Amino acid sequence: MPILPKVRDPRLITVRRGGSLTDADHHLLAEWAIRCTEHVLHLFEAEAPDDPRPRAVLDVARAWIRGEVPMKTAHNAAFDANSAAKGLPDPARFAALSAGQAVAVAHVAAHDLGAAAYAIRAAMAASPDARLRERDWQRSILPAPVRELVLDDQRARSPICWNVFDD
Repeated sequence: MPILPKVRDPRLITVRRGGSLTDADHHLLAEWAIRCTEHVLHLFEAEAPDDPRPRAVLDVARAWIRGEVPMKTAHNAAFDANSAAKGLPDPARFAALSAGQAVAVAHVAAHDLGAAAYAIRAAMAASPDARLRERDWQRSILPAPVRELVLDDQRARSPICWNVFDD
């Protein structure tokens, strides 16, 4: 199931690519996605304690935010997290996939919602009643400058994100 819409919201496309998203807001979306992933990453690390890949890609994502690595490096790091997810139980698998989405925000800002959605799925896989608690926690840490943008995007894309953002 795709988590990116066929028609992209121009507010989630960088100014350089013809949208209206500033670099500062792009970085805020990336940091929020990283924090969403970190909140559930323990589920991966409990299952695969010797596999550093998902946490390492979050370090790459933060390095991209600081301007220390190019977008292409961050984008390519997503594949490491996705590979780490293979063959694992759902809580660990979804947490690793969340990390892949978080670092991919450097390439396409709309991956922020993918990171959040996979983090919610990881929490739900570990505890079926965790969806609203995780969603509400994520919303509580949304940076003010991008809060309404993300909430609008959640309403628009919840159906293609497993309805995890629904009320």
